[in-house]
Amino acid sequence: MEIELANRLAFAHRLADEAGEVIRPFFRKRIDVTDKGGRGFYDPVTEADRRAEKTIRTLIISHYPEDGILGEELGDVAGTSAYRWLIDPIDGTRAFISGQTLWGTLLGLERAGKPVLGILDQPVLHERFVGFGGKAEFRANGGVQPLQTRKCASLEEAAISTTHPWSYFTEAQRKAFARLSGEARMTRFGGDCYAYGLLAMGFIDLIAEAQLKPWDVQPLIPIIEGAGGIVTDWRGEPSKGGGNVIAAGDARVHAQAVAILSQAG
Repeated sequence: MEIELANRLAFAHRLADEAGEVIRPFFRKRIDVTDKGGRGFYDPVTEADRRAEKTIRTLIISHYPEDGILGEELGDVAGTSAYRWLIDPIDGTRAFISGQTLWGTLLGLERAGKPVLGILDQPVLHERFVGFGGKAEFRANGGVQPLQTRKCASLEEAAISTTHPWSYFTEAQRKAFARLSGEARMTRFGGDCYAYGLLAMGFIDLIAEAQLKPWDVQPLIPIIEGAGGIVTDWRGEPSKGGGNVIAAGDARVHAQAVAILSQAG
């Protein structure tokens, strides 16, 4: 791995460490929650989200002022280098405010628009999923182990997941996902970004989502691909910064999902 990217990888670990220090004191505490969603769509944000992103941005601006930054809470800052950082300080805020651990801090780095580095950090569980240099690893309990998706030849053998079975889907997409779920061995809901970590570990075989933003998916692409998986849109084309996304651990089950979901996505 080239020195420049290796330096940014070490820096990304520092960003995750610092964000975790900010977030942990807020977890399972009575905190104020603001709804930033529109009518009929609840989109919560907390002081933990805002403070963590501010901390991350301050460090990036201090160490790599030429890099661009795009974050969920504080918007877009154009850079002059080929690099852009993507930040979702708490992906899964609904889980966070519900006292569940199915959430994480997402940090991504693009070079010339291509994802080259991704971190999914769960600071309460002290777990970190990292993708870089075509590889992926899991860090926990002081150890590091490689990540590898599992083989899955067909949907009837697959465990699949989506964050919510209807909130983010159109009616046509709900019907398509229902068909996908009907052919799968098992369906789980509510994983947010953490489900992608489980896919990289080989516990989930396929994830289908809609209405994702760049910070929701770009940091996860190096992790999934580094573990041997694939990430595309619902038509099987390269994912371009969000929208409708399929992540799969095996190309065979991915192809079956595309055959079903492409009609709606």
